[in-house]
Amino acid sequence: MNKKQKKMLVRIIISLVLVVVFSQLPVEGYLRFGLFMIPYLIIGYDILKKAFKGIRNKQVFDENFLMAVATIGAILLGDYTEGTAVMLFYQIGELFQSYAVGRSRRNISELMDIRPDYANVENNGELEQVDPDEVAIGTIIIVQPGEKVPIDGVITEGTSTLNTSALTGESLPRSAKVGDEVISGCINMTGLLKIRTTKEFGESTVSKILELVENSSSRKSKSENFISKFAKYYTPAVCYGALALALLPPIVLLIMGKPAMWGDWIYRALTFLVISCPCALVISIPLSFFAGIGGASNQGVLVKGSNYLETLAQTKYVVFDKTGTMTQGVFEVSGIHHSQIPDEKLLEYAALAECSSSHPISKSLQKAYGKPVDRNRVTDIEEISGNGVITKVDGVSVAAGNAKLMKKLGIAYQECHHVGTVVHMAVDGRYAGHILISDIIKPHAKEAIAELKKAGISRTVMLTGDSRRVADQVAAELGIDEVYSELLPADKVTKVEELLDKKTAKEKLAFVGDGINDAPVLSRADIGIAMGALGSDAAIEAADIVLMDDDPLKISKAIKIARKCIRIVYENIYFAIGIKVLCLILGAIGIANMWMAIFADVGVMIIAVLNAIRALFVKKL
Repeated sequence: MNKKQKKMLVRIIISLVLVVVFSQLPVEGYLRFGLFMIPYLIIGYDILKKAFKGIRNKQVFDENFLMAVATIGAILLGDYTEGTAVMLFYQIGELFQSYAVGRSRRNISELMDIRPDYANVENNGELEQVDPDEVAIGTIIIVQPGEKVPIDGVITEGTSTLNTSALTGESLPRSAKVGDEVISGCINMTGLLKIRTTKEFGESTVSKILELVENSSSRKSKSENFISKFAKYYTPAVCYGALALALLPPIVLLIMGKPAMWGDWIYRALTFLVISCPCALVISIPLSFFAGIGGASNQGVLVKGSNYLETLAQTKYVVFDKTGTMTQGVFEVSGIHHSQIPDEKLLEYAALAECSSSHPISKSLQKAYGKPVDRNRVTDIEEISGNGVITKVDGVSVAAGNAKLMKKLGIAYQECHHVGTVVHMAVDGRYAGHILISDIIKPHAKEAIAELKKAGISRTVMLTGDSRRVADQVAAELGIDEVYSELLPADKVTKVEELLDKKTAKEKLAFVGDGINDAPVLSRADIGIAMGALGSDAAIEAADIVLMDDDPLKISKAIKIARKCIRIVYENIYFAIGIKVLCLILGAIGIANMWMAIFADVGVMIIAVLNAIRALFVKKL
């Protein structure tokens, strides 16, 4: 509890004790009134002050005004215990709500506790702690074990493991070595690291994430906007309704020649006012979205606003980019076929023949070879554009390239029936086999599609610039419903627009891309999801939702989080309005008294707030 909450708790205890004691005293009249005004003013002076301030500022109709009118009215009718008790229980509810909201905010800030306090810079052989904002690009900073990485950069010295759980939700640490890029916000766990900064603090990953989460409350959902408008018109309406309830029935009774029973009808009107207080809705709906966004952040899913959470919950179509989203976007040797010499020797010849090229295919061959490449062994390199390379390795003639190169050299070759890039090899003028290089499907990609279908996604689509043969094989392996291949970036936008025209207005379409090359499509879809976007400024800018790691399973997780949050929002709306309407009817016909009224206000608010906090807990979805 903070200082303000502790002070309120003391006021509640004092007032409660005084109400209990004064209720037992055998005093009546002005003395009893004077005694009960002591606990009433102790517990309610701030509510009366806010109500008066609202009247003075011409913003009359709020919960402070309702509570002030209802309790003062009850006291003037002689119900001192009841009037004071209503104010007391209202303040108990407010204290609980304040504590619950504060607790959920603290939980969220702990989940997102990634803001670094300082950066270590070496100065004359000594470490100096400086504000991260003051560190220029290219500065060497030192991160000791247990410290947060303050700014994005590249490791120049040291090896370590990094805890990225606050950013990605991953529990397993990542290894880091010289040359690796590291992002701000993760924690250095083991070794000392020297990092050369590549961004200013304001542009680093941690700043972008914090800015995104902090600004998420400014983008309100339809449900939140509805509640704001509802409260704006509802509160004046119930005030006028209470006034009508206090005046019209007694006047009608007088006209009919019957006793007016003013006290009875005024009491009903005051009960009506207490019941009508819209606290449960006004507090619990934004809190539900706030908790949902916080829970998602903990799982490495950054949502830019509650409006996007609402849209994500209605998603029925999920459209994927292929490379970097469903596949790793890294080419690897996946097979060696029809080899006439040992596989290791064929790989060695291929790696050496391609040693002068920086093409991803060449790099994948050198990676598969796994040993240092001695360029002195390679002579007479002749690169044939669009075909491959002819060279000599240790004086032996080696040709590495596609089928066109083999035809050009007049060498009979074996066709490859697998999907991928094929490097045909000829050694000493004779065919030696071929090496298959392919983009590897991500480990959880197939499971991710299955989970989406379980979650009720009606259509999964993949768009790619790759060849039809490669695209069809990936789609079949993953279980994707539709695939469109050989698309340019502009074609992807056109295809998404066609899909948007086909679906109904209630169905939403999400596009999942790597966020760098897919910005036009991410912004065109109903909701854009950037995946594997750690450190990618383009992804954070273009997408509505950012998944902070490469795991496709996070897509279904994000949808489940959104649906749980929206379900809680509607539970609170139906529950709060349902109880209010029931109690308003009972109050109007004289069945509900002030005690039932306080349950309809404070009790419903407490239940709704507790329900809203459930949106924080999303680990086991």
